[in-house]
Amino acid sequence: MNRSKGRGSAAVHTRKYATVLLLTCSVVAMSGCSGGDSDTSSKPSSSPSAASPSAASTAGSQDAAVLAAYTSSWAAQTEAYSKASSAGTDLKKNTTFKALSDIESDLSAMRTAGQVTTGKPVIHPKVIKVTSAKIPVATVADCVDTTHWTLIDEATKKKVPLPTTRLTKYVSTATLEKWGTKWMVTKLTAQDQTC
Repeated sequence: MNRSKGRGSAAVHTRKYATVLLLTCSVVAMSGCSGGDSDTSSKPSSSPSAASPSAASTAGSQDAAVLAAYTSSWAAQTEAYSKASSAGTDLKKNTTFKALSDIESDLSAMRTAGQVTTGKPVIHPKVIKVTSAKIPVATVADCVDTTHWTLIDEATKKKVPLPTTRLTKYVSTATLEKWGTKWMVTKLTAQDQTC
């Protein structure tokens, strides 16, 4: 987006971002709002009947590591949006590439407009796929509920008006890559789809 149009443009961008943030919030889903405790990930291995108990255990711990990185990224995002800055947060610990770039761009627009968030989103992540390759890639699906995550004017503490047609619960997907022993969120995609 073109940010060279001045302060009014930044405010419009921030409102658009807020709509996206509160409508589809930078992260995961394809499966709807179900709990994150079920293991429905698919693994590029032989048929399920051929999997050994240790393979299932490894897959379960891998899914847990993916979800931990994803959840940590969301916690850091929520903290960053609450002050319109990633400084002092763990955002870069589990978030990089396009995901981090998009978040930093949004934070910059929020600072320019003098806006922050209050409350927090409720997430329901589920690992839907893990591929083994030189760099393993995981896909997480989520139903993000932003009902109690509010964009406010930092000075007045008043809610920023947002379109009444925005989604407050939406499907989101995230892509994570495994770097060494650590999973990193590399892409967050909000869907214009309720869950």
